[in-house]
Amino acid sequence: MAVKLVALDIDGTIVPPGNDWTVMPSAEIADAVRVLNKAGVAVILASGRMFPGTVSVARHLGLDTPLVCQQGASVHRLDGSLLHNLPIDARIAREIAGFARDLDRLYAWFNAVRYVASAKNKASEEYGRVSGIEPEYHEHPEDAGLEPTGVDIISSAPEAAHIHRILAHRYSEQLHILDFPSVTVAVAADANKGHALSMLSTDLAIDRADVVAIGDSVNDAPMLAWAGRSVAMPHADRYARDAADEILPGEGLEAMAGFLLSLIAR
Repeated sequence: MAVKLVALDIDGTIVPPGNDWTVMPSAEIADAVRVLNKAGVAVILASGRMFPGTVSVARHLGLDTPLVCQQGASVHRLDGSLLHNLPIDARIAREIAGFARDLDRLYAWFNAVRYVASAKNKASEEYGRVSGIEPEYHEHPEDAGLEPTGVDIISSAPEAAHIHRILAHRYSEQLHILDFPSVTVAVAADANKGHALSMLSTDLAIDRADVVAIGDSVNDAPMLAWAGRSVAMPHADRYARDAADEILPGEGLEAMAGFLLSLIAR
């Protein structure tokens, strides 16, 4: 395997989990990324963040490659323009918004650059911080004037699993559904990091076998399953672990720089 492309998740992979968008990868990781670039290996960030929170990390690392954002629902050039966009079906999005109202739960309607929630809440505020955007609030987010890339239903950790099951049953072929502790995310069926990585590999004329992907969470599982070689972080959830070929050796983020450099040695 000749490594030509490395896809990196951000939160929990190159920055510690639980931090806000101002926390950047360590100097050691940044140096390793620069060495990869000098060796002709493309490095791509693939994040659940929106564009502003993703591009800040790309600039810190000196990258000029496209950015996979919002779990793969949007792929941006470094100037923010869209390279690929995978919107959710507007009719289904409105049905999900209605379902959230029937449950008496808050929900959010978002696109590549805006995030509109039905009322102020902790989950939306946290996502805004990590994504580098200011959440907006509207009693009916679907009427805020944006074509959605997805819809969030904001509930609780126990309830999110139940909501996931209902949406998966109703829209099994039409949606990609993700669970985060208290948020159920519905996006288009092909809006995932694996499909985004596949499209970018085609754009860059890089074979799947020459791609390495590294992540730690359920939203990374599709790209871990797709890549020629995939690595899950030691603290990764079961979805990432099941999708990965191997677990990163060593002590978590501290081992990341050494692993990246080892890809050149191979």
